[in-house]
Amino acid sequence: MDHAITPDVANHVLFHFGRGGYQAGSFTTHLLCAFAIADEQHFFRLSEAFPEYGAAVAAIQYDPKGVANLTAIATSGEVAA
Repeated sequence: MDHAITPDVANHVLFHFGRGGYQAGSFTTHLLCAFAIADEQHFFRLSEAFPEYGAAVAAIQYDPKGVANLTAIATSGEVAA
């Protein structure tokens, strides 16, 4: 998935997975819970509706450099593709 991850999204995902960042609002917190437990089909469907969160959750769950990359996005204040 090549979707822009904003600093807010990076911070929300980092917080949800206990790696820093800051907490999102209640809807986004529930959305992140859904992403975290979704099977492949449902993850894909959620990602269609919320591509930036899908990209960030996939990064933190499957990319060995995901935490470092999300932390860099979160602290830079710049959107990363």
